[in-house]
Amino acid sequence: MDPEKTSQTDSNGTGNSESHVQIYERPRGFKGLYSHPITQTCMLGLVCFMGPGLFNALNGLGGGGQLDPTTSANANAILYGTFAFFAFFAGTINNRLGAKVTLLLGTTGYSLYVAGYLVLNIHPHAGAFLLTAGAILGACAGLLWTAQGSLMLAYPTEAQKGKFIGLFWCIFNLGAVVGACVSLGQNFNSKSNVVSNGTYIGFLILTLIGVCIPLLMVSPENIVRTDGTRVALVRHPSWKIELYGLWVALRTDPLIVLLFPMFFASNWFYAWQFNDFNDAFFNIRARSLNNLVYWLSQMVGSIAIGALLDRGSISRRARAFSGWVVLFVMVFVVHIWGFFYQRQYTRASFPPGVDVVKMDIFDKGYAGRIIIYIFCGLLDAMWQTMSYWIMGAMSNDPSKLAYFAGFYKSIQSAGGAGSWRADGVKTPFMNMFISTWTLLVAGLLFALPMIHLRVKNQTDLADETLLRMDDSGKIRDVGQEN
Repeated sequence: MDPEKTSQTDSNGTGNSESHVQIYERPRGFKGLYSHPITQTCMLGLVCFMGPGLFNALNGLGGGGQLDPTTSANANAILYGTFAFFAFFAGTINNRLGAKVTLLLGTTGYSLYVAGYLVLNIHPHAGAFLLTAGAILGACAGLLWTAQGSLMLAYPTEAQKGKFIGLFWCIFNLGAVVGACVSLGQNFNSKSNVVSNGTYIGFLILTLIGVCIPLLMVSPENIVRTDGTRVALVRHPSWKIELYGLWVALRTDPLIVLLFPMFFASNWFYAWQFNDFNDAFFNIRARSLNNLVYWLSQMVGSIAIGALLDRGSISRRARAFSGWVVLFVMVFVVHIWGFFYQRQYTRASFPPGVDVVKMDIFDKGYAGRIIIYIFCGLLDAMWQTMSYWIMGAMSNDPSKLAYFAGFYKSIQSAGGAGSWRADGVKTPFMNMFISTWTLLVAGLLFALPMIHLRVKNQTDLADETLLRMDDSGKIRDVGQEN
């Protein structure tokens, strides 16, 4: 059916104000269900369920499930280093190749990375293979997460972005939950500090299944949102114009740099949580249970903050500031509490490579430590969801959102690389903890003026610079036809 051009105004003040948009009739029947934005977001979640979700489950065990976490920490440092480099330009690659191809390329590295741990479990001196796999995965992950970010923020209407982000984050973290269940089932009767080969084999099979899912997804340009608008068609111009678009995105929205400290902190805390707390203090059974509740709490956290950020009874600016306050409170609750636990042990308490007796789930004091780990998971999900939501509040253009997602994953991964490397060179646990706390607070303080200056109650076409740029790099005036 031909589109009807009409004047559409969002009564809640969360849509484009008095702008002419084309309204399309949504497909019906199975085609309508399959191409529905929620269905495609669920499939996007499944892609990350089978790749990054299982990667998180593996890393959540601390040291990738190995007795000595040094090789794992160095592999992650290399991974996040290549991730940071490739993610910065991944928006350009995504816009040139298309999201489906970019997702497909991105998923392949996860299987290789899991295979690296299996090889290391069989051949303890095969650390070089895992380090190489980490470098390759960094490049693949940069592609996957940039494509994911652009699609997740482009599929929903403006009033639904918190809901869609929460839905994606819930399905994505279900992968880590399933992976944690596999690990817990495999290792529940074990009191050692390493996981079995069966755990790695189970993870490997699931990641290989995930490689196929992008092939089944609907192309973004064929998606009609629930309000009848189409997802903006992503251009595929020359590499030169795409690189120019990267510069335009920064030049026309320079306040994005105030989010960089928030991005940088968003993966820094994993090294302390996974290696310096979970791996250092607990045996494999306790680590597996901690890992399970951590990712379950992520599902709760993403849905809870998403519901707040989509609350229609208050303005979008008020929701933005409310989300910021929630994060600020959570940061201090987690780290004031965690400080008292961190004071009780150092690296010298658990010499690397020595199979010492660690805390089990039935030991005294375990209950308090698993509760704080739950709060760590809640904070992580809320932080990531809020970061995506702020970017989504800045634009509805998939091309621009691909650049923003690339910036996010690049800066985030640079922080992750620094954190894992610091852990790999045996930085004292307390130093790792304090640096985590400090960076989270700094990220929030830098984000506050950006929220005040840039987050509006609606996104206007005047803000969508890249949406108005043609394949030659010329930016059309607002209201000018294609």
